[in-house]
Amino acid sequence: MKIAADFSQRVVVHSESLEWIPSPMPGVDRKPLDRVGGEVARATSIVRYAPGSEFSPHVHTGGEEFIVLDGVFQDEHGDFPTGSYIRNPPQSRHQPSSRNGCVIFVKLWQFQMEDRTQIRLQTDFMANIAHPDFSKVAVTPLYKDAFEEVSLLYFEPEAEISLNVKGGAELLVLEGTLDEQSDTLVKHSWLRVPINSEIKAKAGNKGAKVWLKTGHLVDVDKQISRVQNA
Repeated sequence: MKIAADFSQRVVVHSESLEWIPSPMPGVDRKPLDRVGGEVARATSIVRYAPGSEFSPHVHTGGEEFIVLDGVFQDEHGDFPTGSYIRNPPQSRHQPSSRNGCVIFVKLWQFQMEDRTQIRLQTDFMANIAHPDFSKVAVTPLYKDAFEEVSLLYFEPEAEISLNVKGGAELLVLEGTLDEQSDTLVKHSWLRVPINSEIKAKAGNKGAKVWLKTGHLVDVDKQISRVQNA
């Protein structure tokens, strides 16, 4: 299966307008944003767990990264409420579930294979600092290594940024609105731009909160190859 699989192209998906698609596990539905592969895939998705639903225990051979958008995600490591940011590195294992239901934004098979760093953050309790490059924008760093950088950006009304993203980038609007080129991104709109691109964005009159990931698309061909050989 291929969805938004040309990584040389800019892509915008307004996920709130997509229909839910059942996964192989009862009670777990998803909205694919990009995907290369079948059930084992390099994938970016919005996933919804119905109350009481769960997945079978499994190993994340290629790693899993997600942020909880609504409700409480659970596994044997704990309860992760709205705003939690999780990185389960390659070869990690868990059994995900949700007692009362939840929605997550999740990325699979997008790690460096030697990465073994486990991250579990509750971002709603983390401080933010003034962005070093842009006025009226604050940032909460979530993760950074030689390969990628992940953060939350908080825009005051009509604040602007201009980012040169040599390694590509993607963002998900968590709150508010953001104008980028001719698109207005609303809650849970997703943008992906290719390597050697620029993001020029301006928040709406109520500001915006945005999840941002940069640098990771330089390795996309290797990620796809790993999935195909898994």
